[in-house]
Amino acid sequence: MSSVTGEPLLDLKRFSLLSELSEEDRETLGEELEGLEVEAGTELYDEGEQGDGLYFVAEGEVRVESTHTGASAVFGPGSAMGAFSLVANGPRETRAAASQHSRLLVLRRSAFRRFAEAEPRAACRLLEAILRETARLGREALVGVQADVDPRRADH
Repeated sequence: MSSVTGEPLLDLKRFSLLSELSEEDRETLGEELEGLEVEAGTELYDEGEQGDGLYFVAEGEVRVESTHTGASAVFGPGSAMGAFSLVANGPRETRAAASQHSRLLVLRRSAFRRFAEAEPRAACRLLEAILRETARLGREALVGVQADVDPRRADH
């Protein structure tokens, strides 16, 4: 199996965003991942900073929050955050910090571009998984929210 910073790489299939990639594609992607080990309280990124990549939580916990909305979430092993920064330039809308000692894998935008050039079909499958996850989260956010969806109304 591939390695990140010289250590054996975790089974990347445990990350839902990567589960549909072939083992070979996961190994190729694994060569592009950067290992990151952080202590509790370590900030990974802050609101307003340029997004630089997708973070996978291998061990530990990361708290993501928005000062604008007050919303927050805790991401544990197998989770991923920051996926849009792979393809979109712009400031992050949340901040993320380790809430305990954590091991992460980071796919930087530049590494994703190399992967996409080498394995375009696998990169498309990864982007499709990101879009599915985003749509799922959007549906969950709408549960319990009533909306007027009458297409005849002009004030939408």
